[in-house]
Amino acid sequence: METPDTADAHALTGIAAQDWEQASADPQYRAAVIDLLGALAYGELSAFERLAEDAKLAPTMDDKAELAKMASAEFHHFERLRDRLAQIEAEPNEAMEPFAAALDEFHRQTAPSDWLEGLVKAYVGDSIASDFYREVAARLDTDTRDLVLAVLDDTGHATFAVEKVRAAIEADPRVGGRLALWARRLMGEALSQAQRVVADRDALSTMLVGGVADGFDLAEVGRMFSRITEAHTKRMSALGLAA
Repeated sequence: METPDTADAHALTGIAAQDWEQASADPQYRAAVIDLLGALAYGELSAFERLAEDAKLAPTMDDKAELAKMASAEFHHFERLRDRLAQIEAEPNEAMEPFAAALDEFHRQTAPSDWLEGLVKAYVGDSIASDFYREVAARLDTDTRDLVLAVLDDTGHATFAVEKVRAAIEADPRVGGRLALWARRLMGEALSQAQRVVADRDALSTMLVGGVADGFDLAEVGRMFSRITEAHTKRMSALGLAA
């Protein structure tokens, strides 16, 4: 999947070739970035809370400690986003607030019933969101793009989740069918939630569909979701699950 990491292979133009100081002169672009950072910040704060909660379900002390370490990394990501919002003279709580209800509802609808479902949710659900934000990052100014990519760095959950889920399926193959159904549900909910977040925020949707910065045209939006779906299929295979 093409990501901003491969951007050097292409000539960056427009907003993507500018720094924040240049790009933020456009008030609509500035509003879109504040929305994006607010959504990301609340997502990181939610991830911290969820991992800390999932640690209670962990079967061993080592597993609890591993999840606690990941939760700490998510909180540091949240702090970076919160600090950046303040730095660009946006009130962090106000930037996050529009996204709280949708993200809280997503987590309410996809509350895991056990430890393994929690691992699959963190690996599959969070990765879908990260793929979406990486796609968006390719269109951002250089300063914002660097921050977004930094906070999307894997906290170690991918390797941890794959090892634990594959071991569980090996021990009891029946687990695989249940987790595959769960992951498919997560995929649908995560994509719907991403689309809702964008549709509800005019500045963000305008940026994505070409009105500000080097946005996607409608055909590219379709290709973007195809790439996200393809990456999801590869992750399911890594887990030993059918997509």
